[in-house]
Amino acid sequence: MPTPIEQLQAEHRVIEKALRALGGLSQRLERGETVDPACFERLFDFLTAFADGRHHHKEEQCLFPALGLRGMPRDRGPVGVMLQEHCTGRALIAHMRRAATALANGDAKAKRQFAAAARNYIDLTSEHIQKEDQVLFRLASQLLDEQAMHQLRDDFDQAEAGFAEDPSRYKQEAEELERALAV
Repeated sequence: MPTPIEQLQAEHRVIEKALRALGGLSQRLERGETVDPACFERLFDFLTAFADGRHHHKEEQCLFPALGLRGMPRDRGPVGVMLQEHCTGRALIAHMRRAATALANGDAKAKRQFAAAARNYIDLTSEHIQKEDQVLFRLASQLLDEQAMHQLRDDFDQAEAGFAEDPSRYKQEAEELERALAV
């Protein structure tokens, strides 16, 4: 059974698939290609339900408090940076949604707006994942002893029990989106 840190890292690999799909969708728009509106909704569903709603939830509600108990402040340092980037990512998703709606309503400028927001989101999230994998998760592995990791696993299990969708659904969705959209 993977550790909680390994579980979060595995989720990062799934999120990276969706980022490649988002990049492909954005490039298609920039080339003037027509994109099935359902692709936007599938990506938004993934980003809000899995990346933010599930993955970030476990970090914010389980991992970060566990690190706080070991002296890592929530309002600055690595955790503070991660929380700020989660907020920035949410704002970029909202911007992409507005641009997708404008695009569906015939606003030609919305293609550029969507593409710019998508690029910013991809860059932010890719860098965020690297920081977590290379810095935060390594610190967590050092700070959290066996008992703390066991508690974190229990907290993750409890969080997972509260989600309606099976996590394998999102892995499959990310793989399908990557195959359909990545260039």
